[in-house]
Amino acid sequence: MIGAAILGAGAAGLMAGIRAGELGRKVALFEKNKRPGVKILMSGGTRCNITHDTDARGIVREYGPSGKFLHSPLAAFGIADTLELFHAEGVATKVEETGKIFPVSNKASDVLDALVRRLQRAGTPLYLEEPVTELRRSENGFDLQTPKRRLRAAKVLITTGGLSYPGSGTTGDGYGFAQQLGHRLIAPVPALVPIATGDQTVADLRGITLPDVGVQVLHDQTPLAQRRGSLLFAHFGLSGPVILDVSRAVSRRKDGAKLILEIDLWPEQTETQIGEYLRDESLRSGKKQLAQIVAPHLPRRVCELILQRASLPLDRKSAALTKEDRRGLVAQIKHWRLPIAGTLGFKKAEVTAGGVPLDEVDSRTMQSKLVPNLYFAGEILDLDGPIGGYNFQAAWSTGWLAGSSL
Repeated sequence: MIGAAILGAGAAGLMAGIRAGELGRKVALFEKNKRPGVKILMSGGTRCNITHDTDARGIVREYGPSGKFLHSPLAAFGIADTLELFHAEGVATKVEETGKIFPVSNKASDVLDALVRRLQRAGTPLYLEEPVTELRRSENGFDLQTPKRRLRAAKVLITTGGLSYPGSGTTGDGYGFAQQLGHRLIAPVPALVPIATGDQTVADLRGITLPDVGVQVLHDQTPLAQRRGSLLFAHFGLSGPVILDVSRAVSRRKDGAKLILEIDLWPEQTETQIGEYLRDESLRSGKKQLAQIVAPHLPRRVCELILQRASLPLDRKSAALTKEDRRGLVAQIKHWRLPIAGTLGFKKAEVTAGGVPLDEVDSRTMQSKLVPNLYFAGEILDLDGPIGGYNFQAAWSTGWLAGSSL
């Protein structure tokens, strides 16, 4: 019998294995893939957004109502601890303008290599291409079956991830184990995922980035999610940080086609201020075309589309802009609405929303409240945050705390 088996060598599993090994616990880490941390390598455009430049309160706040679950994990292993661990392994980091923290090398492989080195020094064995296929409770703990062996463990930690990026091996294996052992499951849905619109005018803008817009997901005029940030037009619809951050609201609704995405193209200005700007410019530069007046604030192709949506000719001189025209143009700038067709699903989702309910897990230890000596950490939990390193920090922190408890 071993002290504990850790199922899944992703971000949380590797960190748990490191911590448990360094505490002298007899644990083993099992991974279905040929190599550990495949999703780490894919993350952040293969750069790996390690964490965010904030404090524990900042992390908790960004998670909303579920953020309180992270108080104990962050107290056990916070942002400073994360950076200290990677720096000690020779991974220098940098803070980008958005607050995201990346390795200076921009190589996710450096992050993974650091974790594997630390795991090896901790003495925790890593069994690759060896998934746990059966997990059952026994009198003294748990019976486990892999393609290569049958073993017993006093404790089990499930860190198998969710359903996002299934190509990396995250195919929801741990959900079945959790349910077999008596846990409920909050239906998993894609989060941090691009949104499809099915609107050809959006497809025509593909490749254009708007660095600062406000977006809202609306259902019957009721905002379900809102955010401000960078947006990218794509052939299928919309992507970029601001879109990914509101996508969970789309995934959660089965009637996605009834949802509307509203874009505020000038979020730093009120409707009154934009109206006054258009009025003043039409008086000052009446010979200029409307597109020339709006273009300094928006890419030309976006500007032309907005004018078309406001039923204004592209060659209209600004001097001919009536009060009613201004009102219509301002409405399009501040409330550009697009029908939502859905998301691109788990294949393009960075994280999974849903999973093991937080009220069934003790956040002080990561132990199940239903099954003694069963633990959870990482993305298998119903715990998903915004883009920017928040989800990795939750994985590092919950994994470390679980490893401390094994």
